[in-house]
Amino acid sequence: MKLSKQSVAHVAQLARLGITDEEAERYSVQLSSILDYVETLQQVDTDGIEPTAQVTGLENILRDDVMASVLPDVKAGLLKQAPALENGLVKTKSVFE
Repeated sequence: MKLSKQSVAHVAQLARLGITDEEAERYSVQLSSILDYVETLQQVDTDGIEPTAQVTGLENILRDDVMASVLPDVKAGLLKQAPALENGLVKTKSVFE
């Protein structure tokens, strides 16, 4: 599948990426190559193949999230290092508007 330089520039604009004409030309060739490879992969017969996320059999080993007690003087020393406190808790900037 051949992507035009104009298609690449349009997608870059939608993604709010500033690219030059030379970059659009280069990306057009590179992205076309990637899409051609994906098209080749789509022709592979995968009937009867189970989907897999990984093949090594390894699993994450997670520990329970257990709250540990902290001595009051240690807690006070840690809280002194925080830039701002509110009701005995560390205050941070809001992440939502």
